[in-house]
Amino acid sequence: MTGLGYTVPAAASVVAVCAWELAVLRTGLFRKPAYWLTLVIVAGFQILVDGWLTKLSAPIVEYAPRQMTGLRGPWDIPVEDFLFGFALVTSALLLWEWQGRRAKRTAPSTDSVPPGGRPDRGQPDSQRPASREDTR
Repeated sequence: MTGLGYTVPAAASVVAVCAWELAVLRTGLFRKPAYWLTLVIVAGFQILVDGWLTKLSAPIVEYAPRQMTGLRGPWDIPVEDFLFGFALVTSALLLWEWQGRRAKRTAPSTDSVPPGGRPDRGQPDSQRPASREDTR
């Protein structure tokens, strides 16, 4: 049992995703209760699906024992599957958060548009561009 084939990459993926958030992206995702609730929901479904696939009584998916720690969670799920699951879901949510922040920074400002949505309101008729209503 070396764990080099599956355990090391699984652990490294968790470290890499956490470092990416804390050192590069800094979205604040780990401070949001909604993120942790999402992980609980994902883990619930992961246990159902992964548990069915990896149960020792009738496995559909088998792993090379030498490539893993041998530690298993609920329903015989290898602990490495949870590590990879965390890294996958967290990286997707980090990209989602980062894209959302980036889109907000590049969106055109609506500060100059008054309530009602027409930026030409308040101008004298002689200076206001003609609209469909004016040409009828």
